[in-house]
Amino acid sequence: MIGMVGAGRVGAQAALELASQGVDDIALVDIVDGLAEGEALDISHKISETGVDVSVAGSNDYATLRGSEVVIVSAGLARKPGMTRMDLLEKNSAIIASVSREVAKQAPGCILIMVTNPMDVMTYVALKTTGFRKERVVGMGGILDLSRFKFVLARRLQVSRSSISSVVIGEHGENMVPVASHTSIGGVPLTSLLSEGEISQAIEETKKVAADVIAKKGATVDAPGNAIARMAKSVVWNRREVLPASTMVEGQYGQRGICIGVPVKLGKGGVEEIYELKLSDKERQSFISGGETIRQAIESLPKF
Repeated sequence: MIGMVGAGRVGAQAALELASQGVDDIALVDIVDGLAEGEALDISHKISETGVDVSVAGSNDYATLRGSEVVIVSAGLARKPGMTRMDLLEKNSAIIASVSREVAKQAPGCILIMVTNPMDVMTYVALKTTGFRKERVVGMGGILDLSRFKFVLARRLQVSRSSISSVVIGEHGENMVPVASHTSIGGVPLTSLLSEGEISQAIEETKKVAADVIAKKGATVDAPGNAIARMAKSVVWNRREVLPASTMVEGQYGQRGICIGVPVKLGKGGVEEIYELKLSDKERQSFISGGETIRQAIESLPKF
């Protein structure tokens, strides 16, 4: 079973993606009376017509999470127009600490996937609050950022999105690192198709597209829902996909004691391996800057 804490727009979309693909039974939990139950019913009606036989239940009782193999946490305050992810730090850290204690109590054997912003810091809060091994707490950010980088590159190069192979690492925020040096278009290096200036423009555009979506529709929903579903599916089905995700690093990329986006192998046991890429000097500096932003945010956290 997949447990989900937070039945707002992102959580509901992720639940719909997972249910529609028949990944596993789903238990939605939200503190707002009736919201999780309503979303569960709506999703159940949809998949009934399409012939998918998974159960989708909703409740405001954390006990509903019992037996969950994976718990996805999207609870907390959402980013609003004009806000950065870090603007949410203080309020969401208290919410995530409380939620994490409940997750540890009700689903002590689960893999926890963190979605709430600022995601890397909230992944750290969940890790410390649950007391889980570091492999069992992982944050969603890199796949979402990668989807946006692919969108920008496909439009700029006028190629199929399926032709693009890339990875985005680092902070899920202003210091994200779309790794141009490891990006190819049908095997052709990106650096041979775009100039350094054009690549920089594409990266800057990638960093800004989320704020553009939020300004226009109030929240990013569909792309995060897809990213969450892909991570959960890799765990539940033990696919061991290599995906960019936030995890505790212990010396990798020169960083230690923070959760930050890196390529990981994701399976039944959570993060089974971290892969280190050879970065350009510019990419490494951006990664270090993101790590410092995360570190400063962790140091400013209230006691939880």
